[in-house]
Amino acid sequence: MTFARFLLPQIFFYGLFSILGQVLNARDRFGAMAWTPVLNNVVLITVFGVYVGLMTVPDRVQDITPAQVTWLGVGTTLALAVQAVALVPFVRATGFRFRPRFDWRGAGLRKSIGAARWTLLFVLANLVASTVVTRYASAADQALPEGGVGFTAYSNAQTIWMLPQAVVTVSLVTALLPRMSRAVAEGRPDDVRNDLSRALRISGVVIVPTSFFFLAFGPEIAQLLFAHGAAGPAAVRPLGHMLQALGVGLIPFSAQYLLLRGFYVFEDTRTPFMMAVWIGAVNIALATACHLLLPPRWAVTGMAAAYAASYAVGMLLTAVRLRRRLEGRLDGRRLCRTYGKLVASAVSASGLGWLAARSCTTWAPVLPLAAGGATMAVLFLLLARLLKTDELRSLPGMR
Repeated sequence: MTFARFLLPQIFFYGLFSILGQVLNARDRFGAMAWTPVLNNVVLITVFGVYVGLMTVPDRVQDITPAQVTWLGVGTTLALAVQAVALVPFVRATGFRFRPRFDWRGAGLRKSIGAARWTLLFVLANLVASTVVTRYASAADQALPEGGVGFTAYSNAQTIWMLPQAVVTVSLVTALLPRMSRAVAEGRPDDVRNDLSRALRISGVVIVPTSFFFLAFGPEIAQLLFAHGAAGPAAVRPLGHMLQALGVGLIPFSAQYLLLRGFYVFEDTRTPFMMAVWIGAVNIALATACHLLLPPRWAVTGMAAAYAASYAVGMLLTAVRLRRRLEGRLDGRRLCRTYGKLVASAVSASGLGWLAARSCTTWAPVLPLAAGGATMAVLFLLLARLLKTDELRSLPGMR
């Protein structure tokens, strides 16, 4: 209950940070929103450092005092406040001025509320599917409590799997969304199409080989990151298999995320909700089949593959709908040609990288992964160049 008191101010500062960040993005200023979370982390590290220094190691949860709980609540709220307020000078530097306005009629609030309704339903659709999978994964944990085959392993695998998406795809969207929105406002659908195509092709240069890297080296990644202390290699092997099952699904997951932005720039939040319903329905159906038909050891690994498959279906449906929205064209031939080259290069490179990793299996976990990863990276770049993949020039040092 004490932490709940700090929830509302934290929501306010999250909202303030997002609004100020979007003001900066609309003015093509992306740096401040990228680095101000560092201030958040500095404050949090300081707060937790003081907390650890003041407390005695408790044997029971009851030994944590109300004052310590309050300190953590105040500290986390302060960290978010610093993160949000730090954007104010950068916003003012763009020429934006803060003035209270009370002429709300005609300000577009009705339209915003309508868009927010579909966005909320979008979140709820994802939440329903997530809840079902969580219950099934928890059932696997109950069946094999020491096996590492359930919810925790699935969550960790998803966190690793989504990292390239968060770094590459989200960054591209942040830079392109203001341009695409201006193109829609000025009646230039061809520019929207070109920006989407460029974002898909550039992100694919990183997303495609990374997805096959997960497929080839999932167990090695899991062992390197999680096989410590009481968790031995056998206990984290299921996590590695889940990462492999998710693997190639990163490609449609990232592509679908980008394609949805094609609807958002048209202020259409209803279609993304419908796509979320389809993805959730496919995910629930396939996850239920895995829960009922597979043994507990493999059930959640199957659910990871089901999650990836559901986004492949969602990507196809989203592409068809967006193609209609963009006057019947989506630069499909160029996209298929580019992704064909990237997939061919990644498949060959990951296979040879896997063989390189197998040649040093008797060494510490980091060495097979390093040998396999380095081999894959070099071969992928060579093969992609041989196939004349022009998008390689988007990588630093590849011009």
